[in-house]
Amino acid sequence: MNLSQQLAHQFREAHLSGKWLANTNLKEQLENTTVEKANAKVGDHNSIAALAFHLNYYVDGICRVFEGGPLDISDKYAFDAPPVQSAEEWEALKQKLWNDAERFAKLVEQLPEADLEKPFANLNYGSNYLNISTMIQHIYYHLGQIVLIRKLLT
Repeated sequence: MNLSQQLAHQFREAHLSGKWLANTNLKEQLENTTVEKANAKVGDHNSIAALAFHLNYYVDGICRVFEGGPLDISDKYAFDAPPVQSAEEWEALKQKLWNDAERFAKLVEQLPEADLEKPFANLNYGSNYLNISTMIQHIYYHLGQIVLIRKLLT
């Protein structure tokens, strides 16, 4: 397995299917979360739905760059989540997460290993490798928050 394939595997582990590092993954945590719990706020913290939107905001934005598009995401909009009004909307958000996660993983595993050190979008954003690795870390960071919020809501 080359480095691109390893990164794609690590991303899938965190997002979709793994239990190796955290004994859970994002999909497992969100699949078992009702829309009521997804929207619930604990103090001043983000809701689970807001965190899910936030994670997907970056995954989708990075996918568009790997697909040849511009980098058109901004941190200032990363939590501009529309309210999740129903169980159907919650299911649609989760389905978008899973679809975009698989899209991301496929783009990463198809990336030639030599391209990992190339600049991501432009020189200001570091290498492709740095952005892929950061996405994996970002998922685990917010996965920890989601696990804690779920426990506090129980």
